[in-house]
Amino acid sequence: MATGISKNKWNLENNGENEHFSNLGIDISMAYEGKLVESEILKWETASCIRLGQLGEDINRLFYGDNLPILASLLNNSDIRGKIKLVYIDPPFATKSVFQSRSQRDAYTDLLTGSHYIEFIRRRLVIIRELLADDGSIYVHLDDNMAFYVKVIMDEIFGQRNFRNWITRKKCNPKNYTKKLLVIFLNYILFYTKSDNYIWNRPFDKWTNDKIAKEYSYIEPETGRRYKKVPIHAPGVRNGETGKSWRGMNPPTGKHWQYIPKTLDEMDARGEIYWSENGNPRRKVYLDESSGIPVQDIWLDFRDAHNQNIEVTGYPTEKNPALLSQIIQASSNIGDLVLDCFSGSGTTLAVASQLERKWIGIDNSSEAIATTLKRFTQGCQPMGDFVTKRDASSKIN
Repeated sequence: MATGISKNKWNLENNGENEHFSNLGIDISMAYEGKLVESEILKWETASCIRLGQLGEDINRLFYGDNLPILASLLNNSDIRGKIKLVYIDPPFATKSVFQSRSQRDAYTDLLTGSHYIEFIRRRLVIIRELLADDGSIYVHLDDNMAFYVKVIMDEIFGQRNFRNWITRKKCNPKNYTKKLLVIFLNYILFYTKSDNYIWNRPFDKWTNDKIAKEYSYIEPETGRRYKKVPIHAPGVRNGETGKSWRGMNPPTGKHWQYIPKTLDEMDARGEIYWSENGNPRRKVYLDESSGIPVQDIWLDFRDAHNQNIEVTGYPTEKNPALLSQIIQASSNIGDLVLDCFSGSGTTLAVASQLERKWIGIDNSSEAIATTLKRFTQGCQPMGDFVTKRDASSKIN
């Protein structure tokens, strides 16, 4: 298994060959046998790519084969390198399992573990970083087997300062759980960006009637508009305009007005200030001016596709289309290029198309490719979900 190592020790042991590390603002890395330096990864032998149809616009690409040499090939394409706005990947989870279709053909293998797994993921992430646009983002979907180790690797590759969220997702409603441990029903999505200047379309949940009644409990008699009351002061002392008296009142001790007195007068004239019986002013915040509830980092509504009554292909490990929709809309715009290099049944690609994004998909499973092609030509067709256990392989690329 990998172990931690200080940045100084890494530099000494690798003759200072650490071309990316020094700019990341981190002082640890992960050391293990077989770890290649980034310069060697970026010189990886490219693939003779087989592109399987266009499935729509010319920029859309579906590749069949090992994603590492295919990703390396994309580095040579000036229309792609540095142009990808969003990457979502749902790689193997190090479960030592093989997932099969109803016909008992292998659809998805997940055999690598330990440092072999870490280096497998790392090599791909290094190339993905170069493919990302400066305002691009990457979401990596994992479970508790390897998420913590992969985060260390992603800090090393993308920089701790570019880590945005550790998203926790409820994957199912567990039933008949028999293992001698607490029920496991969560997995995780690591959200990083390439820089501080990244695409962000803040997602919102819709207000429910219960939440509206609780949060916006007041109704304006004149207009019928729902509103809530919030303070017009904020913590901290200010010596400027916001620290001065307004309407004969000073801000509470240790606080200041959120607005200058002139703005407060204008708000009051528009009826946006609520005055209590004892003369305490508060600002009205109206429901109809709210975009919704800002999405938090715990996602409860995106259970695995086979656990919900939605139209799916039935491909093993298939994710909920609504999950992909939220990610794609938050971190890309119409016309942007989206990459999924573990594309499986093509959920990312299908949702990207629906949202008018361009896409690139890669998978080394013929079952996955066949399912994706059927999805675009015939719609969703169930194919079953079988899992078998096999010995882990030590082969790594």
